[in-house]
Amino acid sequence: MIGVHGRGRDHIKGFTGLGSTEVTHICDPDEKIGMKAVNATADQQGGRRPRYVRDIRELCDDPSIDAVTIATPNHWHALAAIWAMQAGKDVYVEKPASHNVSEGRRMVQVARKLNRICQVGTQARSNLATQQAIQHVLDGGIGEVKLARGLCYNRRESIGPKGEYPVPKEVDYNLWCGPAPTLTVTRPQFHYDWHWQFLCGDGDIGNQGPHQWDIARWGLGVDRLPESVISYGGRFGYEDAGDTANTQVAVEEFGDKTLVFEVRGLETQPYKGTEVGVIFEGTEGYVVSTNSYNSTTAFDREGKVTKTFTGDGNHYKNFADAVHSGKREDLNADILEGHLSAALAHLANISYRLGHEVEAPEALERMQSLTTGDDAQDTFERTRQHLADGGVNLKETRLRLGPHLALDPLAEQFVDNSQADTLLTREYRAPFIVPTADQI
Repeated sequence: MIGVHGRGRDHIKGFTGLGSTEVTHICDPDEKIGMKAVNATADQQGGRRPRYVRDIRELCDDPSIDAVTIATPNHWHALAAIWAMQAGKDVYVEKPASHNVSEGRRMVQVARKLNRICQVGTQARSNLATQQAIQHVLDGGIGEVKLARGLCYNRRESIGPKGEYPVPKEVDYNLWCGPAPTLTVTRPQFHYDWHWQFLCGDGDIGNQGPHQWDIARWGLGVDRLPESVISYGGRFGYEDAGDTANTQVAVEEFGDKTLVFEVRGLETQPYKGTEVGVIFEGTEGYVVSTNSYNSTTAFDREGKVTKTFTGDGNHYKNFADAVHSGKREDLNADILEGHLSAALAHLANISYRLGHEVEAPEALERMQSLTTGDDAQDTFERTRQHLADGGVNLKETRLRLGPHLALDPLAEQFVDNSQADTLLTREYRAPFIVPTADQI
């Protein structure tokens, strides 16, 4: 288990409960957190005590290890997975699969070249309710569907003022940073709040978002990157150490199909009965998938319930079963699916980061000028009202509007935009370097 502060604790619980796996090593650059996880694991697997190590490279050198799970900060996901697969191990990696688009494709290439099992932690793929609901959509249960809307309405508080803060003494900061530069820590809370800084995180559009991006893409039946992306938003309601958006809208086009994503980090009301979920809009009705993943509901055009899907699943067991069979076809969330869904979040953030501050009317006019499957005015007005309810007046506050970027979805590059292409990857710090395509 690599990274055991947040999701890693659930990994321990999940895999120790299977009966077909044993947790033999705990890896974390924070010794205090790592040893706490060692003790918890021993309790959960009948006293069998795992060994604590700080450095993933020590795990890669150990031939007794069959598989690793990765729940590190986002910037470590790809390199940890690639190193492990190159060392002959199968991998379960948390979402987002990558920290940038290029990393995700490198993960897919390594998994295919080495014939490794690589599962991404988008667990809705293993839930019966979601599987049945998606099949209902694909089978025409709500008519023709050309629009899916992902929602992450999740209240986020300020992470505190930007400054210079000490690294906890228990942390090996060189290992924690890995591929990222070892810059001064500028957030008060060292752990978790890295999510809201682009250096190591991706904001909520790339944190919670990959679950919903994945379900939306699945239901739309698209298995590639979009042909265009545009995003707008900002970090509203407070000034703090974060630099990711806490309010963000992204629109991505896949031919005649559209995926819209909305992030709201201030207090907000649900939309069509959900705050974190996916809404598929069909000609004969709509389907609402919620964050529980164990219950999804179909409605007719008047909002009357027509079908309810229930049932859970075990994503960890699905991974363990695939490791035992050696067949990646047994996976519910193969790395290719994880790469594509994470990439949608990364593309939205690229547009956002390349944007400039504009007044609300200009942003609305720009969105209305585009040919998309979304009602741009309705989406913008609901966003404006959300901000107003949170005390943010867009007559006095500007928002960031990103450029409308065209993509070659198969090459996974932007069209004639070297500046945007630069953000498809990052500068890596030796020796923590994700290999390029020709190095794999």
